[in-house]
Amino acid sequence: MNPPSQDLVQNLLLRAASPDAYALIAPHMRSVHLPLKLTLVEPDEPTDVVCFLDSGLASVVAVTDEKDMVEVGHIGFEGATGLHTALHSGQSPTRTFIQGEGAGYLVPTSIVRCTLDTQPDFETLVLRYLHSFNIQVSYTALANARFSIYERLSRWLLMCQDRLGQDLGLTHQFLSIMLGVRRSGITNQLHLLEGIGAIRSTRGNIRILDRAKLEEIAGGSYGVAEGEYERLIGVALRYR
Repeated sequence: MNPPSQDLVQNLLLRAASPDAYALIAPHMRSVHLPLKLTLVEPDEPTDVVCFLDSGLASVVAVTDEKDMVEVGHIGFEGATGLHTALHSGQSPTRTFIQGEGAGYLVPTSIVRCTLDTQPDFETLVLRYLHSFNIQVSYTALANARFSIYERLSRWLLMCQDRLGQDLGLTHQFLSIMLGVRRSGITNQLHLLEGIGAIRSTRGNIRILDRAKLEEIAGGSYGVAEGEYERLIGVALRYR
């Protein structure tokens, strides 16, 4: 199958890459469906492929020896999974899996590394993306330490909307795992958000009705990382 032309891919990193960098990557791109719960990065195992998401949502989670986990980062069409390999680390202790079904392109790590080594502009692009992702992780830590469940949930829904759109196929149980709180706590906070008209929650789906209200509730926990991405990559990440 012929690789897609650069203007047809939805992944913002691939679209922002120079034509020369894309020409090196494109012949090795394998288009794949990304089903729910597919693991793209296993903890402490070699990362053989980088996945550039065209759609959907991947979660990066920190995992304990007791298999407890909490989400530390989101990756959607703005980025790619497995890019710790760009920092000369062949593996990561975190796990990355699909929490919102989508599609993307798998590229062998060796090809991505070769492109980074021979195309300075592409290396700069990827390092800028990794910086913005690190800021996202930093604000996740800030939110977990200083913000309420109500505020954290609003931030999380905004980040999901940025990558998935207005309708989010998410269960209360899944939200509780990702935010590291009890399911009953998530249910209560969703009811509060419904009460002010910010969302509508049905079984397995959350629809964003008033983004401005969510942004007001999330406050300073949301927006800084998104602003860094837009400043450094040159394209808007936030949902419009």
